[in-house]
Amino acid sequence: MKQVALIITLLLMSYGNGRYEAHSSDKETIRKSDDSLKVFDFNELQTYLSAKDANKTYVINFWATWCAPCVKELPYFETLNTNYSNKNVEVILVSLDFPRQIETKLKPFLKKKALKSEVVVLDDVDANTWIPKVNKDWSGAIPATLIYNKNKKAFYERSFNYQELENELKQFIK
Repeated sequence: MKQVALIITLLLMSYGNGRYEAHSSDKETIRKSDDSLKVFDFNELQTYLSAKDANKTYVINFWATWCAPCVKELPYFETLNTNYSNKNVEVILVSLDFPRQIETKLKPFLKKKALKSEVVVLDDVDANTWIPKVNKDWSGAIPATLIYNKNKKAFYERSFNYQELENELKQFIK
């Protein structure tokens, strides 16, 4: 897991002298090009990380198209979304793909996979600030999943198969 975090760090560093500085016009262009794909900085994403609906359970998965374990488990989140949508469960997939690859890599991937879960993009280079806000013990490795409702919250820095994911969810919707 720590190796994945190191790889992420190295990729971010190589992306632009250790730091990708998104210009507000870059974000606006991404947003204008496809209103259905929301692009947030962490402050904007925080509304997804706290219960909006007191009767719902939220499953938030942090992933990227370049992360093989992430891509492998996406169908399990899709199945969970389908099987539990009438049980007040909402699945949200938070893409950590690089902003400059949204048009060339992420959007074609989403179209090919025809994902039904809500997909949002996190575009915030200050990972040292936002990662511990998601979970204080998170190393930054992905895939990572947050499951919560008004009564309980759990964070998982690991991959799931469908049965494991469903078993964890069932602890929230008893």
